[in-house]
Formats: sequence, structure tokens, C-alpha cells
Amino acid sequence: MTTLLPHIQIDTAPNPDAAVIWLHGLGADGNDFAGLVPELDLTGCPGIRFIFPHAPEIPVTINGGYVMPAWYDLLGTDMISRQDAAGIGASEKAITALIEREIARGISAKRIVLAGFSQGCAMALHTGLRFPQALAGIMALSGYLPLAERFAAERAAANAHTPIFMAHGNQDPVVLPARGEASRDQLSSLGYPVQWHSYPMPHSLHPREVVDISIFLRQVLAPEVA
Repeated sequence: MTTLLPHIQIDTAPNPDAAVIWLHGLGADGNDFAGLVPELDLTGCPGIRFIFPHAPEIPVTINGGYVMPAWYDLLGTDMISRQDAAGIGASEKAITALIEREIARGISAKRIVLAGFSQGCAMALHTGLRFPQALAGIMALSGYLPLAERFAAERAAANAHTPIFMAHGNQDPVVLPARGEASRDQLSSLGYPVQWHSYPMPHSLHPREVVDISIFLRQVLAPEVA
């Protein structure tokens, strides 16, 4: 049995019927985006349970083996030529366990959004598009699709039409814009409904992006019509 990741939980109303699981970037923790919840305009949405998990602390090769919160090891600066497939797989299982826990608590998979920033973005795309039940949406912020060469063979049909919000800074020196654009193009070529947003920023969050995230969440988590 997978041990549940430690996490921060914020419910916007009692008895939420939707959930957003939001994954932080390298070296951060769940607190990184928890403070954003009050800034989101969720007008018209039912109660949402926000889950902000903390990644395990592991040695990170490109940072000289320094131990820090990370979803997987980074073996090179290009993030592609050498990838930590085992670490990505372990985090996929841990994140999947969080999704399954929300389903067990009564929230339908189609009412769950998986979101992430940077490394968290990579894990949101990797995990969400392999999940065997259809999700409400995926938010992929300032990141990329890892293990891209395996993706076409490993993806789940259930999420072939899941809305994907992708955002990237056009001045990003950490995950180069071209890396995000390549992931966008790969997903689009396979028929995924990708919403692409570019912002004048480095590796961060833009005020306009917060507005667009709110719009996306309102779109995919609008109250279900009986």
C-alpha cells in the first residue's frame, strides 16, 4: 500500500464535490501555491478541496547531490537526454494514490483537476494523462512532458479528451520556452485539447495567469447539470 504524501488541504466550502491536486516545483513544498487559493475567482463553482502535497526529500544530481524536495532526480540541465524514469514512476504512484483517495472520499474523477508547476507540471502531465479514469482537467504551468518518447504508448484512452491548460513564461531560463512548446506540440499532434498561454515572465507566475487559471477552473469545474 502506498503511503499517502503529506499535504496541505484547503476546502473552499463544506462538503466539496470537486478537488484540485496541485504539485509544487523543485525545492519548494506544498506551501508554495496554497496561498494562491484566496486570489482565485471561483465564482459559481461548487465547493473545491485543494490538496497541496509535499514531495519527498531526495539528493538532486544537478544541485551537487543536495537533498531537497523533488518529485524526481534531475540528471542534466536539458531535462531530456537523461531522465530519472524510476523516480518519475515512484512519484506517479504517490500522486495516483492522492487522486484515488479523493475518489474514495466521494469526489468523482471527472471532478478532479491535476495541476503542477515546473517539476510538478511534468508530474501532472505524466500522471494525469496515464490515469485510467477521465479527469476534469490538467493545469501544466512552466514545465514539460517528461519521458516524451514513451508517452504515445503509455497514455490512457480515458483522458484523451481532457482539457489541458498549459502556461509558460517567454523569458523562462529554467525550463526554456522551447521545451514547453515542444510538449504542447506533441500533445496537440495526438489530439489533446491544449489551451496554450504565454506570459512576459521568467520561471514564475504572472498576474494574468492567475486570472486565466481561474477561468479554466470555472470552465472545467462548473456545477454539473442534472
